[in-house]
Amino acid sequence: MSERPLTAGGMRRKPRQARSQERVNRILDVAEELFASQGYTATTTNAIAAQAQVSIGSLYQFFPDKTAILKALALRFAEMLHQQLAVIDQTEPTTLSLSDYVDQLIDTTDRFFTEHPSYHAIFMEVQGTIRELEEIDEATDAELIQDLASSLAKRDAKLEQADCEAIAFVLVKAIGTLLWLSLSQEKTFRQRLVTETKRLTLKYLQSYLCSDPMPPNHSNAGDD
Repeated sequence: MSERPLTAGGMRRKPRQARSQERVNRILDVAEELFASQGYTATTTNAIAAQAQVSIGSLYQFFPDKTAILKALALRFAEMLHQQLAVIDQTEPTTLSLSDYVDQLIDTTDRFFTEHPSYHAIFMEVQGTIRELEEIDEATDAELIQDLASSLAKRDAKLEQADCEAIAFVLVKAIGTLLWLSLSQEKTFRQRLVTETKRLTLKYLQSYLCSDPMPPNHSNAGDD
């Protein structure tokens, strides 16, 4: 779990000390577990406090209600996904083939979803009922779109900024939707959807990118 201090999401106050931050993280860890196993509606703040081994008063110092806990959890999910995808962009584009780049992009996103099944379970239960969650989701997508657009510009300097932004928008929405839908499918078909998402993404990018950087061991092949 990310230990980055939370800065939004309806918290009553932000933790200022390491011990307070640890308490908040423990509350969120327990809330994630209970929301997934018992359901958001059935879970109470008293149950969260008891399992997190904090007093209900301590919980309310940071979170005014259960919705605030859910929003903070959504922000933590968003930050975790962003951090994991950011690792891919730390790789020099010329050392990673487009196919490998797509594999890493899809696999990282899919791994995040599968390693945090509560993400899907929680959001399916409350979808459309808490407006702030939709705003967090849109803000997360906007950040991912910006990051992907920057990555595409590094891979092909000939692409116009408007093209990078449009391509990134399409891919973030398409990849997110397909992988999200795959989570409710039978295992074999779910894996097929992951593979098809890679195929769709690769073919789409190949239609725009003028060249695909070769791996390092082929970098000198065909030099003039």
